Formats: sequence, C-alpha cells, structure tokens
Amino acid sequence: MPANHAPAPVKGWRRQSGPSLREVHGSIAVPHDAGFWRKLFVFAGPGYLVAVGYMDPGNWATDLAGGARYGYTLLSVVLISNLMAILLQALAVRLGIASGRDLAQACRDSYSTPVTVGLWVLCEIAIAACDLAEVIGAAIALDLLFGLPLIWGVCITSFDVLIVLFLQHRGFRYVEALVVGLIVSIAACFAIQIWMAAPAAADVMLGFIPSPQIVADPKMLYIAIGILGATVMPHNLYLHSSIVQTRKYVDTAASKTEAIRFATIDSSVALMSALFINAAILIVAASVFHGTGNESVADIGDAYKLLSPLLGTSAAGILFAVALLCSGQNATLTGTLAGQIVMEGFMNIRLRPWLRRLITRLIAIVPAVIVVALYGEHGTGALLILSQVILSLQLPFAVFPLVRFTTDRHKMGEFTAPRWVGITAWGVAFIIAALNVYLLFITIVG
Repeated sequence: MPANHAPAPVKGWRRQSGPSLREVHGSIAVPHDAGFWRKLFVFAGPGYLVAVGYMDPGNWATDLAGGARYGYTLLSVVLISNLMAILLQALAVRLGIASGRDLAQACRDSYSTPVTVGLWVLCEIAIAACDLAEVIGAAIALDLLFGLPLIWGVCITSFDVLIVLFLQHRGFRYVEALVVGLIVSIAACFAIQIWMAAPAAADVMLGFIPSPQIVADPKMLYIAIGILGATVMPHNLYLHSSIVQTRKYVDTAASKTEAIRFATIDSSVALMSALFINAAILIVAASVFHGTGNESVADIGDAYKLLSPLLGTSAAGILFAVALLCSGQNATLTGTLAGQIVMEGFMNIRLRPWLRRLITRLIAIVPAVIVVALYGEHGTGALLILSQVILSLQLPFAVFPLVRFTTDRHKMGEFTAPRWVGITAWGVAFIIAALNVYLLFITIVG
C-alpha cells in the first residue's frame, strides 16, 4: 500500500481502512512544484470516467422518449439532474480524498453488518440494471451497424473485462485516455446531428426553464424520473470516491485540500460534457420526431431507422449508431470498475483482479442475455427506461450515506463540507427520495 496517502486512523471512523482499488491506488504522481495547469492536467481523468455513466445508453432511451413525446420541455430536467450530479460527485471526491475511504468502505465502517449487506445487494442490483442498459445499448449498435444478432452483441461486450485488465496493467492513465477518446467521439457525432437537425434556438433555451407540467403529468413525471435515474448514477458515487485516490498526493491537510480542489474542477468540467451530450440527444429527438407524427418513438432502433429519412442523409443514422456503440462500450468499462469497488468496499472480498472483474461482469451479462433471449429486439426501449427508473429508486440509498458522512465533522474534521453545501445536498437528497416515493405511488395506483 503506498505510503503517500494511506488513511490514518481518524476519530469518528471505527477502523483503519485498506486501500481502495489496491492495484492502482496512488499510482499517478502529482508534481508538487508544478503550476496550476500542470496539476489540473494530472488530476484530470477520474471525472471523465464518472461522466461516462451520465451518457450511457440508458440516458439515450429516456432522452429519446422525453424529446419525442414532449419536445424540449424536459431539457430543464436534464439540466437540474446534471447540477445535482455535479454537487454529489464533488461530495464523493471530498469523502474519498479526505477520509481515504471510498463510499462502500465508509458504509461498512459506519453501519451494522445487516445494513451493510443490504446496501451492497441494492448497489449490485443498481449496477446490474445499469449494465443491462449499457450492454443492450452496445448490442443494438452492433446490430444496427453490422447486422449482428443482439445475443451475440451482448456476449461480445463482455470482453471489456480484458480491455480494462490490459490497460490498467499498463497504467490507469491508459484507461482514462480510452474513455476520454470515446467521449470526444460521442460529442462529435451529436454536434454534427444537431447541425443537421437545425433546432430553433429560442425553443431550446425555453426548454431549460422548469415547467410545472412536468410534475402535473404522471407520464411525463415517469420519464423525468427516468432521466434523473439515468443522469445521477448511484454506483458513480462509489466509483468516484475510489478512483480519485489513484493520484499520489501526500497525507497532509494542505495537499488533500489541493487534491479536493483540482479533482472537483475535473469532475465539474467532465460532467458539463455529459450535459451537452444528454441535452443533444433530447434536442435531436425533439427537433426530428416531436410534431412530425413520430412522438411514440422511444426505441433506439426505430430512432436509427427514422433519423436518416427525416434528416435526408444516411450519415445521420450512422453517426447515431457509432455514438451509441462508443457510449455502450465506454459505460461497460467503468461499470466493471464500479462493480469491483463495491464488492471490495462493502464485503471486504479481495480476489485476483481478473476473477473480481469476471464475477462483476457476469452479474450484468447473465441478466442481459436472458432479457435479450426472451424479448429480442422488441421491448428493448421500455426495458432501458425501466432500468433507469430502477437506478433512480436505488439512488437515495447511496446519496443519504454520502451526504451524512461528508457533513459529519466527527468523521471529516476540517474537510467537512461547508454548511451551504450540506444544506443544499440534504435538500437534493430529500427531493430525490420524495420523487421516488411519488413514482412508486403513481405506479401502484396507476
């Protein structure tokens, strides 16, 4: 275990924690005499791995459905969700760097064994739901581009385990570089599609203003909560609190304060790229499908087939499918890492890296294979939206512990979140919980 920022026993924590993601912990050196931009570059990376989860195929399904059915109205939900994500990821950064624990380790340290096991099971369900969306999305992209059957596409996506192992062996920077490259590809594809769709700028800007209609219409609220679940990803909070510890800062208050500042800038900038991509998906759907008799489009395959004829060029559909493939593969890479962190953090299970990754991958691949075998191409859009609602329902079980830990001076000491941040974070946590309770109510009552 590197001595650079080994977590020292802290009053408020029951035990000293071992390193999170041991094989890359403290593996990236931070030059202490470098200037602002050089240090910012060194800390840049983890935020983009987290941002991947905010632009995965689950987002596509909810954003497509929202744009096609309700035009630009739900852009405000995309914006608010992204601002919530920036706040919560900043708290995850603070927890990981200040305490030397990822969120899963902090939960195991603070709660009883039954509660810890329960939280672990809920998190595994969330990861499985998330991976279901990512795997199906990548498989759909392979089918659209190459005519590959969905079931084969699902199996092919499992090889991301080998990619992560190979790149991580070369250095964690290689994993980050691959992820950033894929994000740039996705952004470029959608920038071109927005240019093709030529949406009215005034209508787009009005869409970012919240409307009371969103809460009043149960069907719109269902999509809105799906967008929230697709944007603020519970397992990303566990992932981020771990991978920020790959930087080799020293175990001093000044160094940790600096690390928190640079890592927060990294995640905030990265999540703005996720905002652009999510908004772009909804804008393209609203511009092309809403008001043209195609409001029922929520299926990714249907969107692919309709984009080219409606925009008058075959390039539109190809760009859409390429971006979807990049999105699905990118998200499976980070989902695999999150599964490892959660298993180790909650249950303290230490296995060989390839075996840990294989287990966490199978948790996602097996359900995906079953779903594709049963439903095939039909119903994948509804399944993608449902997976995001499941994520949203699990979100409070990650958010409440995170906010509790980072606002607890007994645990965080001088790194406790500022009072205004804590009040805002508790407000966000209760809003998320209230929306989920309301979603359950309207689902049960009908």
